[in-house]
Amino acid sequence: MPLPKLPSKPATILATQDYPTAGAARPATKTPAAKKVAAPIIEAAIAEVAKPVRNAATKIKQVAALMVAKPAPAPAVAAPAAKAKPAAKGKVTPIKPAKQAEQPHPAKHKPVEVQLKSSASRAADQRGISKLFVLDTNVLMHDPSSLFRFEEHDVYLPMMTLEELDNHKKGMTEVARNARQVSRTLDALISNTDDDAIEHGILLSKLGNKDAKGRLFFQTRLQSADLPAGLPVGKADNQILAVVRSLESEQEGRPVVLVSKDINMRIKARALGLPAEDYFNDHVLEDTDLLYSGIVQLPDDFWNKHGKDMESWQESKNGYSSTFYRVTGPFIPSLLVNQFIYLEPKNGETPFYGQVKQINGKTAVLQTLRDFSHTKNNVWGVTARNREQNFALNLLMNPECDFVTLLGQAGTGKTLLALAAGLAQVLETKLYNEIIVTRVTVPVGEDIGFLPGTEEEKMSPWMGAFDDNLEVLNKSDSDGGEWGRAATQDLIRSRIKIKSLNFMRGRTFVNKFLIIDEAQNLTPKQVKTLVTRAGPGTKILCLGNIAQIDTPYLTEGSSGLTYVVDRFKGWTHSGHVTLARGERSRLADHASEVL
Repeated sequence: MPLPKLPSKPATILATQDYPTAGAARPATKTPAAKKVAAPIIEAAIAEVAKPVRNAATKIKQVAALMVAKPAPAPAVAAPAAKAKPAAKGKVTPIKPAKQAEQPHPAKHKPVEVQLKSSASRAADQRGISKLFVLDTNVLMHDPSSLFRFEEHDVYLPMMTLEELDNHKKGMTEVARNARQVSRTLDALISNTDDDAIEHGILLSKLGNKDAKGRLFFQTRLQSADLPAGLPVGKADNQILAVVRSLESEQEGRPVVLVSKDINMRIKARALGLPAEDYFNDHVLEDTDLLYSGIVQLPDDFWNKHGKDMESWQESKNGYSSTFYRVTGPFIPSLLVNQFIYLEPKNGETPFYGQVKQINGKTAVLQTLRDFSHTKNNVWGVTARNREQNFALNLLMNPECDFVTLLGQAGTGKTLLALAAGLAQVLETKLYNEIIVTRVTVPVGEDIGFLPGTEEEKMSPWMGAFDDNLEVLNKSDSDGGEWGRAATQDLIRSRIKIKSLNFMRGRTFVNKFLIIDEAQNLTPKQVKTLVTRAGPGTKILCLGNIAQIDTPYLTEGSSGLTYVVDRFKGWTHSGHVTLARGERSRLADHASEVL
């Protein structure tokens, strides 16, 4: 029954008492302040003593006068702290330690771009000079569109780069497809172009890429450069390094930078005194600590600042009654739709857990969550053991949420929660027809191998994690005995299909519960291929840990999982949670900390 206002409910949550804040621990800062005051005193005393003094009596008088005169200002330094203490108590401090733990630390982490760029490249940026980038082959095979990612700068392709592209164009792998795509792009660029244009550079904006304002240069003549004796001349990397050194001598005053995804190639170039840097245009984030976590802690004074004209009502949806709050205030613009919020008062009051459902300027609609940590709300016998798992189950059990991403270290419960939610919605509520499980087999896109059997039997060695979790979920049913558990296991197995990523192209899944495990090993293009397989009524889950990437040339910032988390944040029908606490066992938790 809808209620226009619930003054009693918010009264328990919207407590007006001052919560313990960082201001309560401020007296501890007197010690550093005292040290700051004492340090100049001691230094000045030493300096005074060290001065050449004619008389020992004069020296003693100077030191005594200094030590007597200097302690006097100490109360003046402590006085503002004493005055500021009541002010800090009456006014809630805007930044709190807990909030700092949830949000990124911009002061601690420097942008990766500063570390990746070479000194010559940074100097050219300061002077506003366009650079000449020499591309290694692995950059083009990693990102076929990298030719158009260098803005106003020019791109140079050595002949050895084209030779290596030709050697890698055969096959059905992702690398071979990228090599063929680059070849087609280069063919389109040089078509209807005379030899003089090739010599003086081809406009990269010729194919409609307006952001690419530079030119493309090919190696049209043999360029020789003196490399250290002993380096094999016939090796492709050394020939590219020779081209970079030759270009530096030919184009004096213009920075020439080698771009390569090969770490050893960059190290060799820097050892030879050549500017080299990584290709970081494919990085979704420069600092993975800035990755969207899906969770934010509310400041302690949130209800004081946002509860003035608050409205509250109740709605019953999907068999569960939720309370909604419409609040307005300055903190709202920093939130995103479907982001989880929480407030845990330290004075023993009831904590508040909610989810942002709508945002309009400085006004937001917040919805309370279903408590999956209670046994009555268990999902296939599984209950949430911590705050983040409760948030994740609210996303997994929400039929309005079509795309869910879960990040977390090993043992945080990603696979177990996903399987439990899938079984509950396939076998109990029958919201989906079946569960489709797929996992990245590194290298992705290659043939499954010489394993015997059908597609599912070939994939079974990669699915050990799912078998372990199914065994845990099946043990929770103890009423039917051994025969009952065996029958349940057969029923579960019949509704779970294991598929390979190799055969996903062109498919459409309707009313399926699709779980993609180890998604951190996917490239952004592969993730796009998988997510676009979703038909009507399909829910897709991407699980992974970006700290465990096995695919070559893929990093935390350029992973496909990082890509979808960043691009889907704020969409009404998607959600993300970063699981932080391991729940596997005390042994596993301790091992992850000390090993």
